[in-house]
Amino acid sequence: MKRIKIKELLKSGKAGESVVAKGWVRTKRGSKNVFFIALNDGSTINNLQVVVDVNNFEDALLREINTGAALSVSGKLVESAGSGQNIELVADQVELLGAADPEKYPIQPKKHSMEFLRENAHLRFRTNTFSAVFRIRHAMAFAIHKYFNEKGFNYLHTPIITASDAEGAGQMFRVTTLDAKNPPLTEDGAVDFSQDFFGKPTNLTVSGQLEGELGALALGEIYTFGPTFRAENSNTTRHLAEFWMIEPEMAFYDLKDNMDLAEEFLKYLIKYALENCMDDLQFLAKRLQEEEKDKPQDQRSMDLIEKLNFVLNNDFIRLTYTEAIDILKNSPYYKKKKFQFPVEWGIDLQSEHERYLVEKHFKCPVILTNYPKDIKAFYMKQNDDGKTVGAMDVLFPQIGEIIGGSQREENLEKLETRMREMHIPVEEMDWYLDTRRFGSVVHSGFGLGFERFILFVTGMGNIRDVIPFARTPKNAEF
Repeated sequence: MKRIKIKELLKSGKAGESVVAKGWVRTKRGSKNVFFIALNDGSTINNLQVVVDVNNFEDALLREINTGAALSVSGKLVESAGSGQNIELVADQVELLGAADPEKYPIQPKKHSMEFLRENAHLRFRTNTFSAVFRIRHAMAFAIHKYFNEKGFNYLHTPIITASDAEGAGQMFRVTTLDAKNPPLTEDGAVDFSQDFFGKPTNLTVSGQLEGELGALALGEIYTFGPTFRAENSNTTRHLAEFWMIEPEMAFYDLKDNMDLAEEFLKYLIKYALENCMDDLQFLAKRLQEEEKDKPQDQRSMDLIEKLNFVLNNDFIRLTYTEAIDILKNSPYYKKKKFQFPVEWGIDLQSEHERYLVEKHFKCPVILTNYPKDIKAFYMKQNDDGKTVGAMDVLFPQIGEIIGGSQREENLEKLETRMREMHIPVEEMDWYLDTRRFGSVVHSGFGLGFERFILFVTGMGNIRDVIPFARTPKNAEF
């Protein structure tokens, strides 16, 4: 008989059917005569209960059935007398596919700390929490491609190795084949990158945006979805050295079009999660409640599913950065000095400021526009006031900024001037400026950090727990 996934058995299996199920033992309990095994194959958060009559199997086999062991079970489905499942599998045959020594297997059926599970990231997928997180991560990746395909966008693969720095921050990982101990040197003693593999200094990309613009200014609408890298020495719950970004770029889109797309896109993804991941979301919502039960009521997170519906069912409020600063400065929080960071025009808003606007003032998601140009990247559309750029940030509850984007500067002269002001090497970016020389048009785009979005959807508290194998300072395990 062919194996049937546990998700399908629980969904449509009927009492009396003979089936084969395979999976890993989550728990084993029982009496002298009967064992009850919770079997899970990763297809669902829910386990299949397997009933094993001890008298029908050898003791040697039964001793090997421990948490973490892999089994193949043949038998008949019967109606379950217990709560939590409609059917269970009465075993006729049990084959041990892979044993798991209970003295050595670290993921035992008890509460483990998140730090312990990060140290055992190669096995944490087998826990309920992480199997739920990574099923949701898959669903969201699929929904992203589905959304853009339905909108007529082209999926563009932009380079991972690049000689340009899209953000101008300089926190990039060097890519080189030169001898680290004895690199070739120029006459003035600098490393001679002309002898490197690419003949120039190259790095891992921080963004696919610049190359994405090239595609958009020919194909109309494109999106990238790939890994990006930042050599930022930050050990926080919100930073990774390697993470995934979704970056659409659209010709003929102005700032309003960009905002409309961002709102529609986020709501599409959240709706998809609610319609296709409810079992996992309900599990994670209960987990979050349990984690925060000892916190004061005003410090607890919003219920996970309520939070997702909060975004889905509200129009996003749109206002300028300047208006936001005025609101913050006139707020009770500011007057009572509850903000940790200062509030004044020209600052880069902190998460506490963004969350105040969303959670306390407007009580709905917010899109801020027209930021001071001095805190934004060189490629953003310069407004007529000479002080601001056509930027947009989408702010969500409990997380702050979820999307950052802008209308791009399409005027060649203005772009070149801004690049020189910010010490961006104009000559090296000639390929990028060609799009402004030949058939330049109004265009826009934004970036969504995939892990930050998965944090929001799953309610997890640390970004290291929503990517399979986190890359952070001093950590490149697995």
